[in-house]
Amino acid sequence: MGRLSDNRGEDSQPVSFVEKLAGSEAFGMMFKEGMGLVEEAAAYLDGPGREEAKELPRAEALAYAAESMRLTTRLMQIASWLLLQRAVNQGELTRTQAASDRHRVKLHQQELASAADIFQRLPERLRDLALHSLRLQARIIHLDQLIYAMPESTHARSAPAASPVQEQLAKLRDAFAQ
Repeated sequence: MGRLSDNRGEDSQPVSFVEKLAGSEAFGMMFKEGMGLVEEAAAYLDGPGREEAKELPRAEALAYAAESMRLTTRLMQIASWLLLQRAVNQGELTRTQAASDRHRVKLHQQELASAADIFQRLPERLRDLALHSLRLQARIIHLDQLIYAMPESTHARSAPAASPVQEQLAKLRDAFAQ
């Protein structure tokens, strides 16, 4: 993470470029884009999309259902992350609090639910919304990794990651030990 300090003296704190980016006008634009996309998708899926889905052949109708569910899930993840970052920017949460709370926001890179040939036969508006949400999700995941990445010096010292199975077994042991 790049840091730059100003020349006002020894008491000055380093300025994190990532922190500045997360609180910048660019973040504000990303926030508006994401929340606008949520509204746009909801209006489409509850209105014209519902009518278009009724007219699709069976294979495309199933693909429409899968894509719309994945789109909705992806947009809820995006909206949750954006709202969390806005809370940090507005001073409602510290970055440390957001880092611990952010585990509730599962940011996973999702692919399309349908094969390319079937996806191309879906209504154009659904395809546009899905592709726009994928691009926005990729940008958000990248920013999330920049904001919450461990400092370089801790990467070398960190222990190997525990197996997810071992983590679940440990949680079960803890739960039954109480």
